Amino acid sequence: MKLPVHLNALRAFEASARHQSFSAAAEELHVTPAAVGQLVRALEDWLGTPLFHRSSSGRARLTATDAAERALTDIRAGFDRLSLGLERLKEGSASGVLTVTVSPSFAAKWLLPRLERFHAAWPDTDVRLDTSLKPVDFVAQRIDVGVRYGAGHWPGLVAQPFMAEDVYPVCAPALARQRTRPRKPADLLEHTLVHDLSMDGSSGFPTWDGWLRHAGVAGRAPRRGLKINNSAAVLQAAIDNQGIALARSVMAHDDVAAGRLVRLFPGIAFASPLAYYVVYRAECASLPRLVAFRDWLDEEARR
Repeated sequence: MKLPVHLNALRAFEASARHQSFSAAAEELHVTPAAVGQLVRALEDWLGTPLFHRSSSGRARLTATDAAERALTDIRAGFDRLSLGLERLKEGSASGVLTVTVSPSFAAKWLLPRLERFHAAWPDTDVRLDTSLKPVDFVAQRIDVGVRYGAGHWPGLVAQPFMAEDVYPVCAPALARQRTRPRKPADLLEHTLVHDLSMDGSSGFPTWDGWLRHAGVAGRAPRRGLKINNSAAVLQAAIDNQGIALARSVMAHDDVAAGRLVRLFPGIAFASPLAYYVVYRAECASLPRLVAFRDWLDEEARR
């Protein structure tokens, strides 16, 4: 069947269905709402059927019809394949924009302090960071590659092991110099412990309870606690001497190396069951920008 004259009309339809709004679709496509509406109506005329139920009130002014909803999966997959085709036309070059998804804490504590070295090695590749703890749709949000922390299973994505890590208590240098500093693991219970809730409830996520049991301290609750749902803020609280944090070695590495944090009880090893993974779609594995970034990440992990 002959493709509609208007590839732009399909783009307007897909964006309108995703946003349930001509105005929001127009903002994404950098055109006017009237232009989006005209493109969608032209596609409806060509098909001979409406694509949306339209409402003059309410939050969702546009709702895709059942037939339109069924078609969207294939249309989105088609746009994805077109994007990949264009990328393959540039197989010999690593220039352009690379979109990378990472957590805000990983960006702040590990990636951003090192990213200048990637720019120096690949000056023609511009990195666009998407920082989020929530799952992202690599196709809809045009994500090329990401770094994720977990057990290594993310549906639809290749997960390449990147960095394992240990878990250990850290405190501010000022606390480490005090007479009241913890001298044995049980002494931690007399101090304010900073708890990381960034992945609260996730199976295997290291917690104070787990570390204390591993260190032989069980059956006693700490006197005080500070709970924070951001891993970088957990470390900052310890740097500011607001308590003793349970640090993940990847996140705390630079702060410990610079003397902003002091590791306590270095003789107690406690490996996290979770790790960092580089994640990407299998069909994108050979794209030059992705390969360059993946290899650079491996280099940095070996430093």
